[in-house]
Amino acid sequence: MSTAPNRRAVAVILLIPLMVTLALWAFAWPAARIAPRDLPVGVAGPASAAQQLEQRFEQRDGAFDVHRFDDEAAASTAIEDRTVYGAVVVTPQGPHLLTASAASPVVSQLLREAVTASVPEDTPVRVTDVVAAPPGDPRGSALGASVLPLALAGMAAGTVVTLMGLRGARAAVTLIGAAALVGLAATAVAHSWLGVVTGDWWTEAGVLALTVLAIGSAVAGLAALFGPRGIGLGALLMVLLGNPFSGVTSAPELLPEPVGAIGQWLPPGAGGSLLRSVAFFDGSAAGAAVLTLSLWTLFGLAAVLFARRAPRPAERVEPAREPALTG
Repeated sequence: MSTAPNRRAVAVILLIPLMVTLALWAFAWPAARIAPRDLPVGVAGPASAAQQLEQRFEQRDGAFDVHRFDDEAAASTAIEDRTVYGAVVVTPQGPHLLTASAASPVVSQLLREAVTASVPEDTPVRVTDVVAAPPGDPRGSALGASVLPLALAGMAAGTVVTLMGLRGARAAVTLIGAAALVGLAATAVAHSWLGVVTGDWWTEAGVLALTVLAIGSAVAGLAALFGPRGIGLGALLMVLLGNPFSGVTSAPELLPEPVGAIGQWLPPGAGGSLLRSVAFFDGSAAGAAVLTLSLWTLFGLAAVLFARRAPRPAERVEPAREPALTG
C-alpha cells in the first residue's frame, strides 16, 4: 500500500499546530508588549520649566522622543501635522496636556496617565483634545477593526484572479475594478453609515481602494511568480503579519521593535496610517504610506503583466505528430 496518503496526513497534523502557534505569536505577542518606544511627544513653555519636564520624559530611556516647541500654538500645529502624538505645555496654572485621540486613543490615555503621575497629587492637569476622534468611534475600535476586512478583500481579489487563470492586462483590470468597488462600498459603510471616518468622502474611497489594490496585486503577483505557493506567501505577509503588525489599534511606536516598522512597510499598516491621515488630519504625513502602497501595487501589477510562469503538467501541450503517409 502506498505511503503517500499517510505522509500527507502526518504533514497536516504537524502543520496545523505550527500555523496556530505562528498566528498566536503574530497576534498576541505585540498586543502583550505594548509600551512607548521613541513615541514622539512635545514640550512647550518657559525654558527652565520645559527643560525639567523634558528630563522627566527622558528618564524613561527609549520611551519618548521629545520635541521642544516655543508655545502652545506651535505644539498644536505639530499635533495637527502628525509630527507628535501630544504635547505638554507648562503654564503658571499647571501643566496643560494637548492630545489627539484621532491619532490614537491608546496614546492619548497613556499620556494622561504619564503626565498625571509626574506632577504632585493636588496639581490639576488640564487636557485639550486637539484632534478628537469622531463621535461614532471615540475609542478607535471600528477603525482598528477595518484592517482585517481590507486585507481579506485584497487576498480574495488576488486569489480569485489567480484561480480563474486570468493573465496580463485582463488580470490587472480585474484587480483595479474590484479594488475600486471595495473602496466605494467600504467608504459608504464607514463614512456615510457608521461615521467612523470624517474626511473627504472620495479621498477616503481612494485610500481604501489603493490599500485593497496593493494587497490584491501583491498576492496575484506572487502567485504569478511562484505559482500556488505565492498565495500562501501573500496570506502570510498580508494577513498573518500585516494585520497584527499594522499598529492601527494602538500606534506603531507602541509595538515591539522592529514590529512597528515592519508593519508600516506592509500594505495593511500603510493603509491604516494613510486612512487616519486623510480622515482626521487633512492628509498630513501621508507621503510615506502612499509610497509604500504604490510600490506594492506596482510590483504586483508588473508581475501579473510580465511574469511568464511555466505551465503545469496538465497544461503542457503535446507536440503535433506527423501525418501518416498513405498509399
